[in-house]
Amino acid sequence: MRIVIFGAGGRAGRRIVAEARARGHEVTAAFRDVADVTDAASVASLAAGHDAAVMAASQLDPAFFPRAAAALIEGLTGAETGRLVVIGIGTTLETADGVPLYLTPGFPADARAFTEGHAEELELLRRSDLDWVVLAPPPVFLHDDPATGRVSAGGSRVPADESFGYPDLAVAVLDEVEQPRHHGELVALSCDRP
Repeated sequence: MRIVIFGAGGRAGRRIVAEARARGHEVTAAFRDVADVTDAASVASLAAGHDAAVMAASQLDPAFFPRAAAALIEGLTGAETGRLVVIGIGTTLETADGVPLYLTPGFPADARAFTEGHAEELELLRRSDLDWVVLAPPPVFLHDDPATGRVSAGGSRVPADESFGYPDLAVAVLDEVEQPRHHGELVALSCDRP
């Protein structure tokens, strides 16, 4: 497949690029200085001729995420790129009560604003006609331990086991690119423990 990866220079992006190349895919690694993921024309130009796109770019500015989503929707539609896999954030996942974690009492205000940017991104995607999925790892800092090979994707609840690493994230992303199982939804990622 031909895959364009936005945010290829970041912690997640580098591992996704490596995983895609290891699986034999042709990768266009889109770095911040090469492509502006918040500009629809830039997205369309880079994504033309690709089978799928991965959104792994991130910034501390919460407004970045809805701007990027709007540009990806327009640009990928224009480029006729068939699939979008987005790296989400675990704080948008739901608690056992069905409430998004970031809306629960006592959630830190500074983290809430950042999560709201991801929530806006999600709402824009839900209103689009793209074939997309947002993969959300547990709401903890990811680690660099080797891939476990036991990644589960499903539901929108915060996983009980919050141990998760960048290598497993890369595996989950490429699995969804190669064999799409989730469409138009936020999906929780977790690692099955033996």
